[in-house]
Amino acid sequence: MLPARHRLRASADFASAVRGPGSRRSGGRLLVVHANRIADRAALPPRAGFVVSRSVGNAVVRNRTKRRLRAIVAAHLDLVEPGTDLVVRANPAAAHASYAELDVALARQLEQACARVTL
Repeated sequence: MLPARHRLRASADFASAVRGPGSRRSGGRLLVVHANRIADRAALPPRAGFVVSRSVGNAVVRNRTKRRLRAIVAAHLDLVEPGTDLVVRANPAAAHASYAELDVALARQLEQACARVTL
């Protein structure tokens, strides 16, 4: 489970992470990761939000995918700089991916997106 202080909830925060100045994106077959580091939040912990659309599957599949992604992100949060907002978007192929495949894909995309993000 992702602790509350690490959750991205507000629509404006999602928009800032995806389209804000300085935000970066890294995508693959399974996932797309958007990252944005905000100077005002430099001392605060990183936050993550998830987008799993209907194209991924029915409600059961979408919720299972979100649970897996939350657990994987929680395990990788120590690699993310403080003050960084992340949005993880699942592509339709993520519905059929195993936990290990999602873990590898997220680690790769997270590393690439966070390496490119600047203040």
